[in-house]
Amino acid sequence: MVQKKSLFISTGALLMLSLPTQAEMLNAYIGTYAPKGEGVYLTQIDSQTGAMNKPTLAATITNGAQLVYNADQSVIYVASEINNYQGTTNGAIVAYSVAQNGTLTELNQVNSEGAGPVYLSIHPSGKFLLIANYISGSIAVYPINKDGSLEKAVSVKQSTGEPGLSYPKAAAPGSFALSDHDGPHAHMISSDPSGKFVFSTDLGLDRIYQWKFNTETGELTPNTPAFIMASSEGAGPRHFVFHPKANMMYLINEEASILTSYNFDKDKGTLTEKQSISILPVGYEGTSYASGIIINETGTSLYTVNRLHNSISQFAIDKNGEFSLVDNVWTRGDYTRTITFSPDGKFIYAMNQRSDNMVRFSVDAQTGKLTFVENYVAVPAPSQMIFAK
Repeated sequence: MVQKKSLFISTGALLMLSLPTQAEMLNAYIGTYAPKGEGVYLTQIDSQTGAMNKPTLAATITNGAQLVYNADQSVIYVASEINNYQGTTNGAIVAYSVAQNGTLTELNQVNSEGAGPVYLSIHPSGKFLLIANYISGSIAVYPINKDGSLEKAVSVKQSTGEPGLSYPKAAAPGSFALSDHDGPHAHMISSDPSGKFVFSTDLGLDRIYQWKFNTETGELTPNTPAFIMASSEGAGPRHFVFHPKANMMYLINEEASILTSYNFDKDKGTLTEKQSISILPVGYEGTSYASGIIINETGTSLYTVNRLHNSISQFAIDKNGEFSLVDNVWTRGDYTRTITFSPDGKFIYAMNQRSDNMVRFSVDAQTGKLTFVENYVAVPAPSQMIFAK
């Protein structure tokens, strides 16, 4: 005879099932600019409410403004935007091991192979760190050891060419966003989702470089064509994101304050321009600089940051990858460098550099619209924040 399983559940068990999940305190690290910021700060954030605790200094490092986790989040890499590393005019990259309580311990340092390291990313394989050096216009690839420390760069590429147009043709009327079209200025480097291709932007030359990536050695080789030009003269390509589902890339142009989309050929590793729209409100006149860009996990909402205008622009993305401006929300601070999602995507945090604070917005699950949450947190000259997920 087959014995029937009991369907009895105790009252205590029912109560446990009905109780909400207990909130966790998530560690998040914030990179800052000197002289106000002393290095990398640690804050703890409530996983349910998104509330931020007062940050504390976790690592003293000059201009440790850019940072990224390794694949398993046991190590953080920080770019130090100094100009005198070991007697050179270059910056430094510092690797820190991360303890469970959030303490950072230095593992090693390497030469950034250029001046002004402003962007770090991890290759999808987890085996390489990619960096972009803004002042010198160079990019570099570093193998990552098993303990998370960095080896010397295995591939270094230096941009050369004619500077882009000083005045951005597509900028808003009255704009004086005229900076840095005086030579090469690499601003970002990152892989496509497959890891077979790498892209880097050069604001000074108005170029988006297309690279083939050797996943065994880390060597970069030019694709065909080696680069494409920005969507308009003097636009100043800065940061980009890939669509999580479609073969699309979205890129912000810093000087022109334009968002441009590209069809991505996943077999050839090349981009084809598709659409461009201003990230500023209709009718805006004056100067503004695009800075940050993020996209949600479903690929339906994309957000960009406008410095000087001090706003976050929300774009809706349709099933064809085309986008339209939905809203502009005040950042509640000055000169916002970057924005980042909470791990669950329910909040967006903004780093307001000149007003020395960090703020958060709740994200509507259906529409993607942002609502400011009253929770200002003082941080000296914040640049970027990363979460432990």
